[in-house]
Amino acid sequence: MPIRNRRTAAAAAVFLTSLTVPCAAPAHGTAGVAATRPQQGLSPGRTTGDAVPAGSRAAAHTVASGQTLWDIARQALGDGLRWDSVYTLNRQTVEDEARRHGYASSDRGHRIFPGTVLALPQPPTARPHPASRFVPAPCPTTYGELKDTRCGFLVVPENRAHPSSRSLRLAVALVRSAAPRPHPDPIVFFAGGPGADAIGNITELTDAGLNRDRDLVVLSQRGTLSSQRPLTCPEIDRFYQERVHLLYDAPSTGDRYARAAARCRERLTARGTDPAAYGTSENAADAADLRKALGIRQWNVLSHSYGTQLALTYMRMFPEGIRSVAVDGVVPPSVATPGWTWSSMRESFDDIVNACAAQPSCRQRYPGIGAAFLRMVRQLDARPVTTHVTVPQVGKVKVVLDGGALLNWMVRASHAPDTFPLGVDELAHGHPERIAGQWAAAWLPGSRGMFAHGLSLSVWCSEWVPFETPGEQLAKGLRAFPELPRSVLAQAPQLPFLRQACQAWDVPKAPDPVRAVTRSGIPTLAISGSFDAQTGAQWGRYATRTLSRSTVVTLAGAAHGTFDHPCGTKVITSFFDNPDNPDTRCVSSVKPKPFVIGGGGAGARE
Repeated sequence: MPIRNRRTAAAAAVFLTSLTVPCAAPAHGTAGVAATRPQQGLSPGRTTGDAVPAGSRAAAHTVASGQTLWDIARQALGDGLRWDSVYTLNRQTVEDEARRHGYASSDRGHRIFPGTVLALPQPPTARPHPASRFVPAPCPTTYGELKDTRCGFLVVPENRAHPSSRSLRLAVALVRSAAPRPHPDPIVFFAGGPGADAIGNITELTDAGLNRDRDLVVLSQRGTLSSQRPLTCPEIDRFYQERVHLLYDAPSTGDRYARAAARCRERLTARGTDPAAYGTSENAADAADLRKALGIRQWNVLSHSYGTQLALTYMRMFPEGIRSVAVDGVVPPSVATPGWTWSSMRESFDDIVNACAAQPSCRQRYPGIGAAFLRMVRQLDARPVTTHVTVPQVGKVKVVLDGGALLNWMVRASHAPDTFPLGVDELAHGHPERIAGQWAAAWLPGSRGMFAHGLSLSVWCSEWVPFETPGEQLAKGLRAFPELPRSVLAQAPQLPFLRQACQAWDVPKAPDPVRAVTRSGIPTLAISGSFDAQTGAQWGRYATRTLSRSTVVTLAGAAHGTFDHPCGTKVITSFFDNPDNPDTRCVSSVKPKPFVIGGGGAGARE
């Protein structure tokens, strides 16, 4: 899980993020044939409470070539999210057919074969879910008083695939525009993570002036802190705090992570939570329901990090009512996997090193700083260093730096890169304290119980991990950093031992269409920072290849998240004012900040 350092030293926000697109995983249809349907799940514009005519349901269905369970559920039941109920009803038949075709299993319905006759669920006898609705309520005070804001809950089903599932109450904040007569089309904000609480971003959004002339609609995604039954995991928070004392890449550390995930899952499921109900498709359906429940004819989408994966899915599934979309730090659903993160880290590393070389004083004081960093990763992997540092609000703590810890420290350093060359140079000369202090401060004292690690795992373990083999993940690491040992490359940046944690989390693989490429004519702005080690700028360019009305912007020297950068804010607000011709003139003037130059005790800047 990565960090987005804005107002706190260790604000946990997003995980996330090879130049190559991962190979298609086995589809629900004929083995080895990938489904490429342009849309998934609920039909565009149809959300909870919209009935499917009874006559459209059949008692049985014969699988055609290339069909997936998602396709069948959508066509026959009116809801692709009910694919799991089709599998459950036909489990024995589907598994027998998979074995007959030479497979050990169907991979929970991800291999089905033409000619197989499947029984279809009958119309539910239980009372169907009522239409989602907005219920006014006091604003949460977790992050302080929310001024000029009214709040409430969006009431939605926990699992739209199961009509008898319980309801969830998702927190919604409606932030008034600073203008006395705002534009009629508000901005809805999708936060990152997955697992960050969007309500906590309101101050950032308003301080940046994003409500200058439009109201803001802020939805706390299902499972996040301000919404009912959050999937917070103090067990994982404690693990992250302990990890600064441990070898980052050690298998024993991975075992601790998996045990923490298992304990969290056990606690959440004991209270009735269904971890499989917390994914991007459900989040997209929630957003579509919210627009209708609020009576908004048209709105604009602002999204950050994982929120961009949600936004791209939302505009593909529910394009109705979307005027424009801004994706900030882009996660294309079609490529996101653990191994995908390597390319973003390499892009950021190269850009930071090149920026140092472009500044004369940095180039003179720290020649070859990139090679020194890679050398230190190898050296610490062979001989880890233990030191003690003082962390504000915590005191003196023990820190262990190995190759994996140093590599992942760079993610933190990308948010404040001005000391990157100095820290690496000090480490190479036997002084690890600066880097150790920054590494520890990223996790201590932490925000126990604030971040929804359970939502992270439900998304990653169903939508990312199953679509990439360990060998494919390692190959992407080798392509990005051939200079590093396999012991370091075995764990994806920011997502170490995720596969083990996913075994403990135990959610089914998502249907293949969840990774469909978004093709749309909705005006889209893809904006990124050149130093973004979590979602590299290359992925903004990638996502817009299939978006016919798109603008791509990269801010030099910015890290993960540009919506509160002065130029980023200006570009985004001008985009919402004029989606086909935003004002990007400030972009050429944005430059990386000068690097800190050490030596002689001066700590001077260029």
